[in-house]
Amino acid sequence: ITLNKNTVPYETRSPFQASGIRLGTPAVTTRGLLETDMDEIAACIHLVLPAIGTPDEAAALEAAKLRVAALMSRFPLPYVL
Repeated sequence: ITLNKNTVPYETRSPFQASGIRLGTPAVTTRGLLETDMDEIAACIHLVLPAIGTPDEAAALEAAKLRVAALMSRFPLPYVL
């Protein structure tokens, strides 16, 4: 999944200091994930972002890795035999 910084509506910062992110979904749809699966992806992001730079960062990253692995195990890459 690609991710890049993006401005949000009524953003007061410069585009170089955007406060939003944009998730590119072609990789998600190629693998067959649905809208409800994006909720789980968002939950993983929400788990990690607040923990960055805190003592909980490593644990949050590990928890997110496990959740992502569990989610993606249901959606194998279409071109891997």
